[in-house]
Order: sequence, then C-alpha cells, then structure tokens
Amino acid sequence: MSGAKDRIAGFAGKRVLAIGDLMLDEFIWGKVSRISPEAPVPVVNVTGESYYPGGAANVARNLREFTKGAAVMGIVGTDAHGQRLTELLDATGIDTAAVLRDGSSSTTVKTRIVARNQQVVRVDRERPGPLTEAQTRRAMELLDQAIGGVDAIVVADYGKGFLTQPLADYLCRKAGELGKILTVDPHPHTSLRWSNATAIKPNRTEAFLAAGMRPSDPVEPVERDAALLEAGRKLMSLWGTRSLLITLGEQGMALLEKDAAPYFTPARAKEVFDVSGAGDTAIAVFTLGLAAGAPAPEAAELANRASGIVVGKLGTATVSAAELEGALEEK
Repeated sequence: MSGAKDRIAGFAGKRVLAIGDLMLDEFIWGKVSRISPEAPVPVVNVTGESYYPGGAANVARNLREFTKGAAVMGIVGTDAHGQRLTELLDATGIDTAAVLRDGSSSTTVKTRIVARNQQVVRVDRERPGPLTEAQTRRAMELLDQAIGGVDAIVVADYGKGFLTQPLADYLCRKAGELGKILTVDPHPHTSLRWSNATAIKPNRTEAFLAAGMRPSDPVEPVERDAALLEAGRKLMSLWGTRSLLITLGEQGMALLEKDAAPYFTPARAKEVFDVSGAGDTAIAVFTLGLAAGAPAPEAAELANRASGIVVGKLGTATVSAAELEGALEEK
C-alpha cells in the first residue's frame, strides 16, 4: 500500500471522539487441574486479574494507540467499577470530559475466566436500559462541548441503552452541520437510524438482520455472494450512508460505496486466539483512515490489517502504529 506509512503517521494529528456503551472488561486468569466434585465443571485456581476498558471505551483505547487526541463519551455509574474504568481511561491519556457519571446507573462489567488460554466462562453484570430524559439532555450538552474540537466521531452501539434515537438524531444533525466524519458500529437489535452517516460497519449477521433478511451461509469466493450483496444494497438505501463496511470474519471485509463497484479485502490474520474487541479495532482504524484523508478502500485495508493483528492476541487487545506498519511490510 503506497504511502500507507505516511497515512498512519497522519493519524497522530487527528482528534476522534468515541461514543457509546462503556464497559469494564475483567479477566481472571488461572489454571485448571481438576473437575469439581460438586458439579461437572473445572476448578480454576486464580493466578491473576486484569482490567481493561471495554465496549466504546475499548474503541477509544484503540484510537489512543495512534493519537493523543482520543476522547470518549458514555455513561458510567458512581460505583467502584465505574471509578476503575474512568481511572483506566484517564491513565492512558484518553479524554473523559464527556463521560456522564450518574449514581442511578450501574457500570456494565464483563468478567472472563481464562485458563490455558481458553475462556472457561463469561459473567456479565449489567442493568441495561435507555437514558432518562434528564440523562439525554445532559448527554447532548456534553456532546455540544466536545464535538467542535474533533475531526471525527465513531459510534459503538452495544445495545446497553446509552444510544437512543433522540440522541442519535441529535448527533447526526450536529455532525452534519459541522461537517464531521461520523462512523457507526451498529447493534442489530436496537434498530436505530443513523441518517447520512459517513460510514456504517455491521458484521455479516448484523447486516442481514438490519436488512430484514434471513442470514445465509457464506459463499466462496465472497465476490459471488449474491445474498450478501443484496443485503448491502438494501442497507445502503435504508441507511443513506456513503460507505458500508461489512466485516466477514475469516472472509475479510466487503466495502460498498455509492457509484462504485464492491471492494473486497481478504482476512489477514495469521493465527486467531481471541476475537474479543476485533470489531472495535476495525472501526477505530477505519475512522482514523477516513479522518486522515484516505479513500474508503484504503481505510478498509488498514482496518483489515489491524484486525488481523488483534485477533492474534489474547484478551481485549489493541494494535500499535508500529505493529500496523510492520504488517503492511509483510508479503
């Protein structure tokens, strides 16, 4: 990719706001040596614990690998988990001024117990629900304060309730008025409308569900997947977006744009250890590419390379600029 290193270097000067559901990812690491006498389940002897920003906070964490201008917006509780999450974000230099701290909310925590590099179980602690009218008004105020100083906005919807249609409409209107790049990683069960977003990035299943179609089996080669292309065309019309980037797992990515032939980029992963957060990495790097002036196909290639790196790591991982540059040098 000619000039890709210069493009990645250009990420450093961009300021991007990640908006969406904030979570705390907890990893409990251990060893399994026996089966419990109480039930047919493994006994995990804990050897360590790790905490990482999750959800939209992980998108911000991925952005921060490339630029000091990473900011995040969402809601956390005033509980210990919310405090830990904001402290983690602050410690990495992510701007948390737009984070709404609310005592009536409960911070979402996803706990993964891992032994021998295998996830044994995941425990979710959450109380999902839409924002109240008062919380929505406060979120709009925080958005007004943050949006003027950013080059792009990336939305990560995990269906936990922070993103509502009134807030989505307000965000789309403000982004359009100010000429900001707006990318969206949607959730298939929220059915939110993102009017005139710059780009929307569903995965294959999400694309079919959003298009009102029954998901079909992948076709090889992907260029001949007529059902996938039909779903993509429906979504382009339904969402009115300039670009539609569909992530396809081991088949890579498909990019659809108005008045252009579909663009396909194959998967780049060497080994797959953990797909946790791969979508966060993809939307973060894709958005940075667009903000840095890359055409959508080039931004998709960079996002695909970054995703191929992160799935080779265990846990909620990120990709550095040096790692992405190194991947581009490989044949």
